[in-house]
Amino acid sequence: MFEHLEDKEPDKLLGLIKLYANDTRSEKIDLGVGVYRTAEGKTPVFSAIKKAERFLLENQESKSYLGPEGDAGFAEALLPIVFGADQEIHEKTLRLQTPGGTGAVRMAAALVARAGVTRIHLGLPSWPNHAQIFDDIGLSVNGFVHADPASGQADFAALLQTIEDASPGDAVILHACCHNPTGIDYTTKRWEEIASALLENGVLPIVDFAYQGLGSGLEDDAQGVRILAARMPELLVAYSCDKNFGLYRDRVGALFAVVQAEGSRAKCLSNLNELARACWSMPPDHGAAAARIVLEDEQLRREWKEELEAMRERLQRMRYLLSKADEQVPNIGLGALANGHGMFAMLELSSAQILSLRDDHAVYIAPSGRISLAGLTEQNIYRLVQSLSEVCPHT
Repeated sequence: MFEHLEDKEPDKLLGLIKLYANDTRSEKIDLGVGVYRTAEGKTPVFSAIKKAERFLLENQESKSYLGPEGDAGFAEALLPIVFGADQEIHEKTLRLQTPGGTGAVRMAAALVARAGVTRIHLGLPSWPNHAQIFDDIGLSVNGFVHADPASGQADFAALLQTIEDASPGDAVILHACCHNPTGIDYTTKRWEEIASALLENGVLPIVDFAYQGLGSGLEDDAQGVRILAARMPELLVAYSCDKNFGLYRDRVGALFAVVQAEGSRAKCLSNLNELARACWSMPPDHGAAAARIVLEDEQLRREWKEELEAMRERLQRMRYLLSKADEQVPNIGLGALANGHGMFAMLELSSAQILSLRDDHAVYIAPSGRISLAGLTEQNIYRLVQSLSEVCPHT
């Protein structure tokens, strides 16, 4: 039977990770992998998480099943972080723990497909797994231009036109902050306009919220989500704790469904539980439990916020330093990086230039031109600029 399967191309980013690992050059620079790294190249466990895990070790009395909704206290503790202090919104928000943000996106796609959505609009470029998930669910994907890397500005007109042209009952996926891969976000004023356009045209927003706290700060990064939650009759938010809690391999995420109509809420919840049961039965608990302990303890929550802010400041510092090299390497969008947020940015590089950076200079960049700023340090950034200047000569 398996002979009828078609060969699929291997994941290019995973292949890049292997190539980097096998490279013996000491000066190599990894700008491909999408995890946070310190100036020493480490991806540490948060101090607050270590303390929470120690508490779990000493006090957890059982590892019995929790049910398809997972750790209810974890999702409950995230509500004010995601949606602010509005209790009315909290009461209208369903929540479900998921295996990472990826699990939340897939659950959102499966839910809207059950609800009758057949087409989803996606700003391009986007996280590659978005289209892969939607295609696997059976949703038709319509792409539109998200941003102009050269200017560092979102193509807001393209988004509004897409919403205007959409059919009522379509969905659109939006990045809450720290857009992956461009790092280019919408302003608070634009989010207000987005909400108005969605309401007028009957389009359902699905927000991918994977980097809260790494852009402009916890509160500012949540403004778009909170504006939509206050105005939209229905909203789905796929949330990840992988980056802002450093829980990558523990796969910690949540799906939030803001449902204004009380009569629809129970139907939505029953479908979410059934989908979760069929997909992963019960989500893994350890990372979510650790995150819950951090959020529920005032001292640990403060410590977590301080660690997260230090990460954000380091990323912004690397972004700033690289943007200042625009005159040394013009025409690839370095100057525009100063307008972005978060871990990622796009450079306007050809396939040949990206290959030359890897083979001749030991600089590893995703085939799309996306770079992870977390791979930069005060020391290697100048070698990167020199390498870029050699493969991208002035014209």
